[in-house]
This record gives sequence, structure tokens and C-alpha cells, in this order.
Amino acid sequence: MRFNKAIKNLFIVLFSTLLISACSTAKKSVDTVDDVYTGTETVKYLAKGVPDRVFFATNKSKLTTASRDTLRKQATWMRKNKNVTVTIEGHADERGTREYNLALGERRANAAKDYLMTYGVSGKRIAVISYGKERPVNPANSPLAWSQNRRSVTVKAN
Repeated sequence: MRFNKAIKNLFIVLFSTLLISACSTAKKSVDTVDDVYTGTETVKYLAKGVPDRVFFATNKSKLTTASRDTLRKQATWMRKNKNVTVTIEGHADERGTREYNLALGERRANAAKDYLMTYGVSGKRIAVISYGKERPVNPANSPLAWSQNRRSVTVKAN
């Protein structure tokens, strides 16, 4: 009987420890990007109210109306923050060859850079890099994932 009580107490202690450790939260440190949760989506921001990414149609590097609106906000913010330099990352979905997607990602990043430059941001403050399909934001194999991965992302340069 005494042995069963000792096992029961040990189990309670272990369970309590596990429960307490599962409930603890670590403080998240984010230097350049804020996460805003809206339903099931995470929207990333370069600065408060300034989205950091724009999206593209399949196999396209032409900016959409929504993309141009986002880039205008970025340009306005960058003109106010003249000491900030950025890198525009070009991305593609998983379909297509590595080489094709690297070239497509570069065209997408350059389209965003060119648009920022038309709104008064110096090209010297903007670097471009393509990751092609190597860094998906959503690794699933679905139309939703593909649409989320066809993007360019503006990040603050180090």
C-alpha cells in the first residue's frame, strides 16, 4: 500500500512539473519584424502599419495593385527613415526547376526595388537577393501554400 502511495505521489509531482513547464512562455525577441495574428494568418510588418511582403501571380513578376499599394507604404516609410537600408528577398513556389525559380525570384525582387525607386528611395539603399523556392513560408504542397510562397519580402539590412 505504501509503495502505491509513493508511486501516486511521484506521478502527481511529475505531472505537475510537466504541466507548469508547458504553461510557461518564453519572451519572443523580434528585431525587425512584428507578427500580427488575424484569424489563422500571420501578417508580417516592416514597421507599424507597413507590410513587409508583396505577392505575385504564378510565373509572374508583374506587381499587382495590392503590391503597389504596399510598396508605396514602404517607400513612404523609407523616405522618413533615411538611415535604413533594406534587402528585398525574391521567392517562388516549389513548382519549376531551381534555376527557373531563382531567376523568377530575382525578377520579383527587382520589380519591387524598381517600384520603390520610382517613389524616391535610392537604389543604393536597396539590395536584392533571390531564394527561389528554397525558403518557403508555407511548406505544404497546395494552391494556398504556393500563393503564400510567391512573394518578395523587404527586410532591414544588417
